[in-house]
Amino acid sequence: MALDAVQAISQLQDRSSAKRRSAAKRLRKLGDPSAGPALLEALKNEVRDTRTWETQYQMTMALGTCGSPSDLSYLRDLVLQRETLHAVHTAGGDAIVRLSYMEHSHTEAIRWCLSTGNETLVGGALQAVAMLRLVLDQETVTNVLDFVEARSPHDRIYFWPAVAAAGWTGQRVHDFLTSCVSGTRSDVVEAATNSLAGNYGTYQPL
Repeated sequence: MALDAVQAISQLQDRSSAKRRSAAKRLRKLGDPSAGPALLEALKNEVRDTRTWETQYQMTMALGTCGSPSDLSYLRDLVLQRETLHAVHTAGGDAIVRLSYMEHSHTEAIRWCLSTGNETLVGGALQAVAMLRLVLDQETVTNVLDFVEARSPHDRIYFWPAVAAAGWTGQRVHDFLTSCVSGTRSDVVEAATNSLAGNYGTYQPL
């Protein structure tokens, strides 16, 4: 384990939420799997405090890059709890897709997220799809676009599928992107324009 990771893991127990958050952000960037168990335990403690939503977000995102598929059960249970914060739903969707991708079960994970009807969770899942540049099968693409297009075109949920669609094919995808280009959200218009040109852009989640 790198010294940087050792120091960050130790800092996950700091009394300061800002320092715990900083440690999680560092581990998220490092993507060191040896930090996974410590992150999982830190997150379990962190979610008890509703005031630390930013720290919870970063810990959950870090678990997505450092954890293992064995963490999926906890994450799925966490995002289904009514008291779980919106930020954790977003990060949870991202982490669930990333960890499922490790065992090639990301398609099932995406469909599971869609089945919850939770827009925030789905938004996080699609964020991971875009960042991992996942090429989805036509049925899953249809399921994703059905979910997204049932929402207002002013909704933020359009952004990440507009980015991810750079790697998708088919008339439905082309129609979706063309519609996005004609929309009013400048971020979605830009993402869709890039995707129509086969360009993922340089977007990064928080």
